[in-house]
Amino acid sequence: MSDQTSIDTLLAIMARLRDPTSGCPWDLAQTFRSILPYTLEEAYEVAEAIERGTLEDLRDELGDLLLQVVFHARMAQEQGAFAFPDVVRAICDKLVRRHPHVFGDADLSDAAAVRQHWEQAKAAERGRAAPAHGGDPLAAQGVLAGVAAALPALVRAEKLQRRAAAVGFDWDAIAGVFDKVREELDECHATLPEQTDPTERVHEVGDLLFSCVNLARHLGVDAEQALRAANQRFERRFAHLEAGLAAQGARPGPQVRAEMERLWDDAKAHS
Repeated sequence: MSDQTSIDTLLAIMARLRDPTSGCPWDLAQTFRSILPYTLEEAYEVAEAIERGTLEDLRDELGDLLLQVVFHARMAQEQGAFAFPDVVRAICDKLVRRHPHVFGDADLSDAAAVRQHWEQAKAAERGRAAPAHGGDPLAAQGVLAGVAAALPALVRAEKLQRRAAAVGFDWDAIAGVFDKVREELDECHATLPEQTDPTERVHEVGDLLFSCVNLARHLGVDAEQALRAANQRFERRFAHLEAGLAAQGARPGPQVRAEMERLWDDAKAHS
């Protein structure tokens, strides 16, 4: 294989890895379910490369993610279900169908109109697909149908909220969202007594998080990205705290709580 730049080469490499007689034992042992964690991990690593702003890393991570697509398609081909060209054909058809303003004569003049059409097209596709899935037709065609359960919880919450908002189930003004967050926080506070059912605490914290996602949506903030950024700030500031303690010959612990607070405030002031 001299040409290492074409998709055909990648498909040939995957076919070789999955060859029953001469392939790789690890690759041959994989199933859709067993490599699912790797698929999710690669998607997150693409997101991390984008956040770092390093295009060379992004190139490599996109390649790793593409490998996951090829891997799944190869296993499906071996079962006689579909092959990689079918995956490409499906997404090409979908893109053309959902962009009638580009590939047809529809008049969608701004981003809001495009997004509305996109959601309407997705809803129609869910409706057509419902009988084939054999589930409850009403649930399969509902407004919230098709939001993948495997999504990160913050991402899924925002998608569910956007679906509901698209049919008018939303706050009229952001003031109502702030009030809802305060209400949910008060309800969490009400679960402090020891005799409170632990399940109730879980529900109230979940409602608070859901309302915070709603607030982020109304503020035009991606809740998942905001929390990822907060995690990174916490890591960076805590590393500063640890470095400051190390310079004093100390380590984090209850006995140096006051100094940890001082170093934390210093880290916040500089980042």
